[in-house]
Formats: sequence, C-alpha cells, structure tokens
Amino acid sequence: MLFVSSIWTEQKRMAADNTSSVTEFILAGLTNQPELQIPLFFLFLSFYVVTVVGNLGLITLIGLNSHLHIPMYFFLFNLSFVDFSYSTTLTPKMLMGFVSKKNIISYAGCVTQFFFFCFFVFSESYILSAMAYDRYVAICKPLVYMVTMSPQVCLFLLLGVYGMGVFGAVTHMGNVMFMTFCADNLVNHFMCDIIPLLELSCHSSHINLLVVFIVVTIGIGVPIVTIFISYGFILSSILRISSTEGRSKAFSTCSSHIIVVSLFFGSGAFMYLKPPSILPLDQGKVSSVFYTAVVPMLNPLIYSLRNKDVKVALKKTLSRRIFS
Repeated sequence: MLFVSSIWTEQKRMAADNTSSVTEFILAGLTNQPELQIPLFFLFLSFYVVTVVGNLGLITLIGLNSHLHIPMYFFLFNLSFVDFSYSTTLTPKMLMGFVSKKNIISYAGCVTQFFFFCFFVFSESYILSAMAYDRYVAICKPLVYMVTMSPQVCLFLLLGVYGMGVFGAVTHMGNVMFMTFCADNLVNHFMCDIIPLLELSCHSSHINLLVVFIVVTIGIGVPIVTIFISYGFILSSILRISSTEGRSKAFSTCSSHIIVVSLFFGSGAFMYLKPPSILPLDQGKVSSVFYTAVVPMLNPLIYSLRNKDVKVALKKTLSRRIFS
C-alpha cells in the first residue's frame, strides 16, 4: 500500500513538472524578419507620438473650453482618455520587441497587460454606444436634449461604460487564471491576448474558447446592436427632414462617429468573431495592430478635422496662448 502511494505521489509530482507554472512568456512580435524591425519601430513610434499628442491635445482642448462642456464632448473626452490609455498599455512593449533580441514579459506583467487591455477595449466599445445614444437624442429629440442628457444621466452612462470594462477584464482574467501552461511559453503575438494564450494551454480549451466567444459577443455584439438601433431611428428622423441643408447638417453631426465605429468594430470583429481555422493568427495580428495602434491615432484626427466646434476651440486656445 505504501509502495502504491509513493508511486502515485511521484506521478503527481512528474505531472506537476510537465504542466509547469510558467513564470515568463516570450512575445513573438509582429514579424520575424530582421530587416523589418527597425523600420517598423520608427513607424509605430510615430503612430504612438501622434496618438499621445492627438488624444491628450483633445482632452486638454475640451477641458479648457467651456462651450465644449456638453454631453457630446463629455463622451469624446472619455473616448480620448481610453484611446490614450490602451495604446499606452500595448505600444511601448511592442516597440521594445522591435529592438530587443528576445522580447520577454513576466507572467505577472502579461496578466496585467491583458487585464488593462480588456478593460479599455470593453470601455471603448460601450462608450461608442453611449455616443450613439447621445446622437439619437440630439437628432430625434432635440427639444428635450439637455433634460434627457442631464449631467446625472451622463454620469450614469459613464459608470455603465467603465462597469462593463471591469466586467470584461475580470471575466477574461478569470478565464486565463484557470489555464495551465506547459513548457512552451512562446506567445505568437506582439501582446498578451486571449487567443494566443489559449494556444499555449495544456488542456482542452473548448470551455475557455466558449467563454471567450460569449464575453466578446457581449463586448462587441451588445454595443453594435445598440448603435444600429440608434442609427435606425436617426436615419428615420433625417429622412423626414424636408430641406436638403437640414439633412446635411444632421448627418454631419454623426459622420465622425460613424467612421470611428466602423474602424473600431470592423477590425475587432474581424479578429475575434471568426474561428481560427478561417482567420490564421498571423493575419489576426494585422487586424490587432489596426485597432490597437491605428484606430486610437485616427480618432482624435477624425473628430478634429470634421468638427467645427473643435476647430474653433483650437483657434481660440492658440490665440489665447499667443497673446498671453
């Protein structure tokens, strides 16, 4: 009996060694071609600089100009904060991968990066849906806009946005924490994301993959449905406007948001809502680059170049600085 017990203990010890607790991961990066590393470093460094300057500039501009202290720009302020934050969560580590021989990240660092990535991406999804609701009220119910979008309602919506961010991050984190990683610690990505981490799991990941699909559907599907419903009502109201000028003005207030929504959800859905057999992970990395590096850079440019109020605020702010 003692002999059998010792054999069982030894087998458990060997199994524990084989399904080792990984202490660090190696990020494969965006490409394994050495000649592309330095050009990509400078390309994404320029993207990051534009992202930081654009989003922090828009945050400052909205904060300094009282005529922008309305619900639309309240949400735009938070969108810029989220874009800046999740770009900062990912891009510096990506840049290090281009100039280092082996891009190592600790298990704790990987989990932390993944948590904040999930939090900010979920928050962006829901803040875009809150902005769609704001446009719906502005166009379909203009007479009661300030009452419907009161400061209390805006704060409630914002709490919902960040609450869903916490939900997405905690759920995905719980999914990762229950995984057991084997000896292979090479993450086929430039960041710690759920799909490449699932590939390193020792055990069958059907349940984990199902959890990912459900959570991503909540994170992407619910905001998309909300946005489609809002714009259905908006389009109906615009079509009832008799004058061409009125239709053009109403549509122009939504055009920037439509572009941002299309870029963000289009690239996100392309990455997460297709089976790996249809979308290889190497192609998925290109999609990930788009919504993690390109979209946060484009958002402040889209809202600045297509928005008269922002242009006026920028001119006033610059003129005040020059005269002072």
